[in-house]
Amino acid sequence: MAIKVRAKHKFCRRVGECIWDDPKCPSVKRPYKAGPHGKTGRRGKLSTYGELLLEKQKLRFHYAISEKQLRIAYAKAKQGHGQAFEKLFRTLELRLDAVVFRSGLAPSIFAAKQAVNHGHILVDGKKVDRNSYRVKAGQVVALNTAKSESLTDLAKNSNKTIPAYLEVDRDACKCTVVREPEVEEIPVKANIMSVIEYYAR
Repeated sequence: MAIKVRAKHKFCRRVGECIWDDPKCPSVKRPYKAGPHGKTGRRGKLSTYGELLLEKQKLRFHYAISEKQLRIAYAKAKQGHGQAFEKLFRTLELRLDAVVFRSGLAPSIFAAKQAVNHGHILVDGKKVDRNSYRVKAGQVVALNTAKSESLTDLAKNSNKTIPAYLEVDRDACKCTVVREPEVEEIPVKANIMSVIEYYAR
């Protein structure tokens, strides 16, 4: 796993909000930096580089991927026709772990990664255990309900808001990628253009 679970909300405290919109995140009750002076201390003004770096880190932490994985995704997004920022966003959003998380088949991106790694996820009826697998429009992602009763219960009772590019059957614990997402539909609290600018330096 690219980001340690024990530190997953440490970054949220730093930026003052949960990057996954988790109501249980410590930043909901304490939207200030950790430490004895966090509540009264001011957030220092970032340099231009600092602002770009922060947006890049938001994107990386949101998808819980490594710096190397994000750099590879950016390098591929620059190739061929089309806008690099759109291709990068769609590449990350259509990763199998991201689709599992976004559809509510897993309660968090970390749980989604674990479910994929442990073989609990099926794509068009076949087991896929690679988080970076890119899901295509029309493919069906489903939870293997016979393998995990606890995950099945969480998926069936999820109240997660589903984006328009996914169609979810909560009772059957499956979702269909209806189409590729538009950039403005992707619920990520990061400025993708700043990320592109960071890597283009």
